[in-house]
Amino acid sequence: MREIPITLYPAGAVTRPRPGWLARVGHAMQAHRRTILALQWFVVVAYLALLIVPVFMPLPPEDAHLYDNLRLFAQFLFWGIWWPFVMVSMMLMGRVWCGVFCPEGALTEFASRHGLGRAIPRWIRWSGWPFVAFVCTTVYGQLVSVYEYPEAALLVLGGSSVAALAVGLVYGKGSRVWCRYLCPASGVFALLAKIAPVHFRVDEQAWRASTERQPMVNCAPLIDIHHMKSASACHACGRCSGYRDAVQLAARSPAQEILGSRNRDVRTEDALTLMLGVLGIATAAFLWSSSRWLVQVKSLLASWLVEHDILWPLNDNAPWWLLTHYPAANDMFTWLDGLCILAYILGGGLAVGLVVLGCIRLATRVAADPALSWQRLSLALVPLAGMSIFLGLSMLTLGHLKAERVSLEWVAPVRVVLLVLGSGFAAWLGGHLLLRRATARVVLAYALFLLPLALIDAIWAFNFF
Repeated sequence: MREIPITLYPAGAVTRPRPGWLARVGHAMQAHRRTILALQWFVVVAYLALLIVPVFMPLPPEDAHLYDNLRLFAQFLFWGIWWPFVMVSMMLMGRVWCGVFCPEGALTEFASRHGLGRAIPRWIRWSGWPFVAFVCTTVYGQLVSVYEYPEAALLVLGGSSVAALAVGLVYGKGSRVWCRYLCPASGVFALLAKIAPVHFRVDEQAWRASTERQPMVNCAPLIDIHHMKSASACHACGRCSGYRDAVQLAARSPAQEILGSRNRDVRTEDALTLMLGVLGIATAAFLWSSSRWLVQVKSLLASWLVEHDILWPLNDNAPWWLLTHYPAANDMFTWLDGLCILAYILGGGLAVGLVVLGCIRLATRVAADPALSWQRLSLALVPLAGMSIFLGLSMLTLGHLKAERVSLEWVAPVRVVLLVLGSGFAAWLGGHLLLRRATARVVLAYALFLLPLALIDAIWAFNFF
């Protein structure tokens, strides 16, 4: 008879299963921290070069292409590739961009290591800053045509980087105070990361069972790792992977965090960022340039102003850093243009956002479930918000590809699929949160929840088709 080999372990030894490939990826990130730092500084140098150099170049000629003109290439890279696919990465991998690639994160953390190291004041900790910064950056970027001109990009993106550097020089000690509290994109990133199918999971039981003394992990976004349950704040940098044998990169259901949340886990500011910021104001910011209604209203107002001899709003003498003003490109906004764009984005965006907010609040009131607040139900809209902001940013991508005479026949069906995926996932999440009891009230509440989905889909469908 064949003998079966037996492995003998010392008394009291504990065997642990070999970690899966995702966990090994996380451990490799922790072990190769220097490589990640080198990658971050490479991105910083490339980012600064593409941000600054095009400012000193002339306008591209009409026959210029992406591959032979740095201005066009930088514009396409920033707004056609970078931002759309950063949003996609948030939904697929969590905030890996923040922890591994983001130049502002690298700059603010570096400055914080060598800065004053002052305590973070209470006013910086206000949880509403990401929403306010996101709205202000979105609106201002449209007024100065940030997608079109490197001067505007340097002002908006470069200004944000300088602010991140300044905050790092003054506050924190080797941390990312800017990223945690003030970054204009942080609120949106935190929302989209909730549906990422991978995250750094913390096993609290294993943490408590570990008796080995280890130095504390320097968590740059200032997270209490021991009690971390959400992927929203985690920058997925890998520094804590393997800590106390309790932290590892792991797979999860994209619905896990939203369905497993409790009312107290969701802040009102996050819900408002989602509904008023992303679904409202950001959507309006993407669509104003193609709105026939805006053109008609502006023409009526211009006629009325001329008839009443009020001509100053028709002047195009605003400085470029306030309103778009590039005479060489024959692109100059009048004061009336600026006021109409501002009214469209803020007025139209807030109107859409308030309709969404009203439907969500009414749905939770009709459902009358004390375990389901309107803030928590709003999280079910995250997949649609993610697809919406990707569709808006990808319009810039497609504009560049169209200029390069790339065939775009495939775009329409892809857009339909993305809208169906986003709204379908959102409807599924809303159903799981609401349809716990088979009553008429709950069915009515679910119908109210579906109205915002139909509204956002209709807005994009009207614009595209």
